[in-house]
Amino acid sequence: MQHGTVQAHTATATTHAEGQQHPLKLYLVIWGWLFVLSACSYFVDYFHVQGYLRWGLILTFMLLKAGLIVAVFMHMAWERLALVYAIIVPPVLVLIFVGMMVLEANYTELTRVLFFASGS
Repeated sequence: MQHGTVQAHTATATTHAEGQQHPLKLYLVIWGWLFVLSACSYFVDYFHVQGYLRWGLILTFMLLKAGLIVAVFMHMAWERLALVYAIIVPPVLVLIFVGMMVLEANYTELTRVLFFASGS
């Protein structure tokens, strides 16, 4: 049993020393998905989709492409969970705060309109 543990540690050390190798097929598949998602973004404009559906689709395709790039090409899919949280959590918090500002903007505009209208 001891001999198997030594081999496992040696294999792990060898892997870390050489670097992590991923199959080329993985990168080609991700590249293909990026091409398909980019084509979908193009077709949103080509078919003249308008309104919130347009922006929803464009943002969805953009986030999917960014997620694939970060996960595979930046090797975040194979990183420690703490590093993933350090990269992912701040942008998510920024989006939450932007959403809070959007919700607060209508109230702020209303109070300014009422204040300046009463002073005239």
